[in-house]
Amino acid sequence: MDMLRAIDVHFDYTYENEAPQVVLQGVDLAIEKGSFVAVLGHNGCGKSTLAKHFNALLLPTGGQVLVADMTTADEDNTYPIRRRVGMVLQNPDNQLVSTIVEEDVAFGPENLGLPPAEIRARVDAALAAVDMTAYKDHSPHRLSGGQKQRIAIAGVLAMHPDCLLLDEPTAMLDPQGRREVLDTVCRLNHEQGMTVVLITHYMEEAALADRVVVMDEGRVVLDGTPRQVFAQGERLTALGLDVPQPTALCAALRQRGVDIPADLLTPEECAAAILKRLKN
Repeated sequence: MDMLRAIDVHFDYTYENEAPQVVLQGVDLAIEKGSFVAVLGHNGCGKSTLAKHFNALLLPTGGQVLVADMTTADEDNTYPIRRRVGMVLQNPDNQLVSTIVEEDVAFGPENLGLPPAEIRARVDAALAAVDMTAYKDHSPHRLSGGQKQRIAIAGVLAMHPDCLLLDEPTAMLDPQGRREVLDTVCRLNHEQGMTVVLITHYMEEAALADRVVVMDEGRVVLDGTPRQVFAQGERLTALGLDVPQPTALCAALRQRGVDIPADLLTPEECAAAILKRLKN
């Protein structure tokens, strides 16, 4: 079953007395329920604009976007769609609304008019899901960047979405914060079966996904497993993108005549392949 679907989606920004700025040009994309999809592309390729379509923050100027078979074009579907698809932004400070962590996470459920007992249960479950229960009485603004982003994710989880849509959530974080957020996202996908769409610039993050979609000039130009996509190093370079460092190292070794696979993604795979070659 498709959780999200874009059908020949076009979108352009129109400014007064200026020609329309075309951002999306005939995007066709289906994302299955329970999958983990990473979307890559250089700045201005349309990936964040596409993400906002999946949350009904933007509506296509052509084509159709479906969320669990609900069209975003119908205003009556906007509220149900935003409950099904929770969005996490790049800067967690833009999503923190309270001075106490547990009150921040409770903000969404309270606005749904849920009973206090249900709100309490949702807050506790959301904080546990991101491993932040110990910080429930802290001020969000005193936390690290990674911890803030996990609280932002908890606030979305408390709304019980079916899909987590993350728009470059680690762009402002240090390596430790990135690991914290990515571990949380992977756990939600693997253990709870939550659909995850990750917009990112980091190739190592995309390598964690089940599927990688690459966009360029408002179109989907590559779509496949991480191994399939990152094996096309020359194509990615032409698109202004990179490959994960282990993949780049293996490519460099192959250019020097070392017989090593071209589709390795992780440091562990790379180290094992090199060790095997040395033993042979």
